[in-house]
Amino acid sequence: MQLKNAPPSHPQRIALHNEIHARPPEAMSTPLAITHVVMVCDAAQREASRAHVMALLRDHHLPLPDAHSTHFRMDVGAFRLRWELHTEFVSWTFLRMLPASNHVEREPETAIEVVPQNWFAALPGQCLTSLHLWALPDQADATNLVRHVLREDSLVASGVAGGAGEVYTDFAIHADGFSRMLLFVDASSSEDAKAPSVDGLHMSPRRLGRLVQRLLEIETYRMAALLGLPAAREASSILGSAERELAGLAESIRTATRNDEPRLLDRLTRLAGQVESHYAASHSRFSASTAYFELVDKRIDDITETRLVGMQTIREFMDRRLSPARSTCEWVTRRQDALSQRVSRISNLLRTRVEIEQQQSSQALLATMNQRQDLQLKLQSTVEGLSVAAITYYIVGLVSYLAKGAHSLGWPLSGETTAALAVPVVGFAVWWSLRKLHRRIVGHDGHDA
Repeated sequence: MQLKNAPPSHPQRIALHNEIHARPPEAMSTPLAITHVVMVCDAAQREASRAHVMALLRDHHLPLPDAHSTHFRMDVGAFRLRWELHTEFVSWTFLRMLPASNHVEREPETAIEVVPQNWFAALPGQCLTSLHLWALPDQADATNLVRHVLREDSLVASGVAGGAGEVYTDFAIHADGFSRMLLFVDASSSEDAKAPSVDGLHMSPRRLGRLVQRLLEIETYRMAALLGLPAAREASSILGSAERELAGLAESIRTATRNDEPRLLDRLTRLAGQVESHYAASHSRFSASTAYFELVDKRIDDITETRLVGMQTIREFMDRRLSPARSTCEWVTRRQDALSQRVSRISNLLRTRVEIEQQQSSQALLATMNQRQDLQLKLQSTVEGLSVAAITYYIVGLVSYLAKGAHSLGWPLSGETTAALAVPVVGFAVWWSLRKLHRRIVGHDGHDA
């Protein structure tokens, strides 16, 4: 029963809930031919891939998927199509049922043969992986078919799904541009989707679908992980040059004079910018490669390999051939981190040295300013003495004029006598006034010059 009053849902609840059901495996039965193609695409090419698959569906008068869907499956008549949109690539999987036969003596037909060739050739992007996989019933002459389809000198094989099947591949690109993989399973229960597995040795259709999907993902993620290898090789040469430049800078800083520091700081800043720019450009690639390597390991674990007598397993092959590439990417990542830290340390060292010298220069400047201030105080005291004399002279002159005028009115002293008596009084008054004003401005008692 649906509640009429329910709490509000998170806007992403449905999408997040359905994510666990994204890209589910489909039930498969033998004999089956599969062609799996992975195209590396940028944003525009991913949208072009969506338009390309819709054009195929329209040509076959089939319903179109949702415009925002990232994966779907469709029966196109002669083949089934599985389309998946990923972050960096688009995968196309074509499936075709083969005529039922207990024995296959020659190379089986491929799924791509029934796909419109002009349409297939126009797939947007650049091909990273192209694989033919055949899921066939177990047969007595399987060894002859393996020798006919695959290269014996690089053959890799193992039991899978706890011994319910055997997979053979050579991890080689053949003349048609496709790599190849043969999967032999016990067909006794693969034709009936409702048939139970007996002691885990029979391959049910859904179990076969999961196994095929994991094998395809091993090849897809293996190639996607190796995209970091060319970037790692390119980064190694750039890092070598940057490390030599940094070593030279460190030696120059050790013996540098004050005049050399601006030039060294400019060189170091340029080097830091170069290192960080390359780190930012390649870090996402190396992070993606690390994630893809982990997915390869997980998918190999999922197929639960068992050894076939005298054969190298997929796990052993990957450990031997893929580990050097993985180690190279990890080593370059650690080297980038170490170089970035070294540049930061030397930058801090040079900046500390410049700051210390700036502080020393500031202290010398302050000392010089103090000396100038003392000199200014001495000059100020001298000027104050001259100012007292000058002001006293003018005021006494005024007093003399007043005394002369007052003498005619009965002032008993002459103008000269009055001026002479006024000199010490006026001089002291002027000096006292200037000192009081000086104290008020400076805020403390001054010292006589």
